Amino acid sequence: MLTVYPAVFHHENNSYWVEFPDLDGCQTFGETLSEAMRSAQEALGLYLSTLEENNLKPQPPSDIKSIQCDANSFASLVSVNVNLYRRKTKPVKKTLTIPEWLNIEAEKKHINFSSVLQEALKERLGL
Repeated sequence: MLTVYPAVFHHENNSYWVEFPDLDGCQTFGETLSEAMRSAQEALGLYLSTLEENNLKPQPPSDIKSIQCDANSFASLVSVNVNLYRRKTKPVKKTLTIPEWLNIEAEKKHINFSSVLQEALKERLGL
């Protein structure tokens, strides 16, 4: 699930700190602009997934044109795939059925059924 929020990048003392005006307390930093953007994506993903785990809804993203910045700051959109930050990774048992011949061939090659199913589901879901 790709999510986009505006962020304000502040340039101070040869580094950057980033805040998300719509997400109270969601801030990060980076020594370079690239590092600050990567940190902003991670902060946004963790923040939104934590809200989701606590059944809280985030404030909707503002229009980036409405964000006011000073001379040492600029607004940028930050996008993140929130699925990458979800912590609900507790295994869930699933029962499935496959043809006997396929099971025999897969077992001969020591294929891990759980791994194959996870990979296939992620591919099908575009994750």
